Amino acid sequence: MLLVKPEPAAVLRRPVPWARAVFLIGLAAILLPTMYDVARLTWTTEQGGHAPIIVATGAWLLWRELKANQSLLNPGNIWLGSLALVACLLFYAAARITGILELESLGMYGAIVSAFYLLLGGRLLRALWFPILYLAAALPPPDQVVTLVTQPLKIGISDFAVSILHALGYPIASTGVTIQIANYQLFVAAACAGLNSIITLSAICMFYVYLRHRSDLTAFLIVAALVIPVAVFSNFVRVLVLILITYYMGEAAAQGFLHDFAGLLLFLVSLLSILGADALFTRLRGRGETYA
Repeated sequence: MLLVKPEPAAVLRRPVPWARAVFLIGLAAILLPTMYDVARLTWTTEQGGHAPIIVATGAWLLWRELKANQSLLNPGNIWLGSLALVACLLFYAAARITGILELESLGMYGAIVSAFYLLLGGRLLRALWFPILYLAAALPPPDQVVTLVTQPLKIGISDFAVSILHALGYPIASTGVTIQIANYQLFVAAACAGLNSIITLSAICMFYVYLRHRSDLTAFLIVAALVIPVAVFSNFVRVLVLILITYYMGEAAAQGFLHDFAGLLLFLVSLLSILGADALFTRLRGRGETYA
């Protein structure tokens, strides 16, 4: 009779106590100075004003998902994680020295994700995929990317708004992103129809979609596919409202309190649109299952 020696049970490796202390110290060393610069230079502007909301909700979601998936904790491959961490830290240091904040924040983000992999492991990191990607929306995108994506977006939104108002009889015309209505001239700035607001609205809408449909992949993908069109539509509504405010109340009104009100309207339209689309999808899906 052959005796087969049983294989030893797999043992999950737990991070040693000092590893967490080193991680927290290193996290603070790169996170605090970079995020201070990001908050000081971008969060005080209209383009970056959304970031504190994303950071707060993203940190809450990350902590919630981390506690819910503790059973998956098993530190990652030390060589792979260390290689990625060193590469990101070198990139971070070079960007910090040159003063390029967008690249510095990218290096910081990569270093933190690499450290998370080392400490938590690949399985737990995959379970945290959404809050990790969601938090990236709080970082400033490179100016070159903003310019490349924003310009055709601004032109398309302004042309469509002008076409609608012209068809309704308003004295309006446009050249590129410059709009002439009556005696007023407007420039569709990146804050009104740019990449930053698209990122903001998409991230916040995806936050809702994830919480609502995270356990239903089909519903998640279908509703998520509507996020960017909803964000673009909301930008269009804001531009349209600002043009009408300028026409009826003057340029000063469009650049003052009502400009901020139009920004709030942007988020309201976006959230109501995604809620409405989700409700419609849920209702149609329920009917389909009933008839089936």
